Amino acid sequence: MQSSTLQGAADAGLRQYLSFRLGGLEYALDYRNVQELRPLNALERFSADGEVISGVAVSRGVIMPIVDMRIAFGPRPPVHDPRTDVIILKLTDCVMGMVTDGVTDIVTLAEDSIQPMPGLANVDYLLGLGSTQAGRRLIVVDIDKLMSIRRAGFGGLRAVR
Repeated sequence: MQSSTLQGAADAGLRQYLSFRLGGLEYALDYRNVQELRPLNALERFSADGEVISGVAVSRGVIMPIVDMRIAFGPRPPVHDPRTDVIILKLTDCVMGMVTDGVTDIVTLAEDSIQPMPGLANVDYLLGLGSTQAGRRLIVVDIDKLMSIRRAGFGGLRAVR
């Protein structure tokens, strides 16, 4: 996409989001936080630490932690298949990988198409429920806030149903 088109979208209150599947639900995060997408089996993993922090990996010479969001958002054992993707994230203070059930696509959402989620005002990493022009509904997350939750806190994360 050309930079003039991106600038026009920003001026109109539009933003691009990467949508991904996790536990049967569809989520979205600000595309500006995405560095790259990799299949899980393409990463060189050399350490395994725990249940949610599934280890450390190297991607393009960068050593980063890998968080398996499939465990953090649901009580089911993860199954690695060809659709299992790792989203390499550029966060405020680090680069890290996030394992998901799979990336769906890139969507454009207007600011006013993201509505607060009833009863979840105190969950600061959930920005709201976004609706596309085609009628898809996505749970929009602030990935910086979500990934800043302390490691002990990840055990309490569950998918919003």
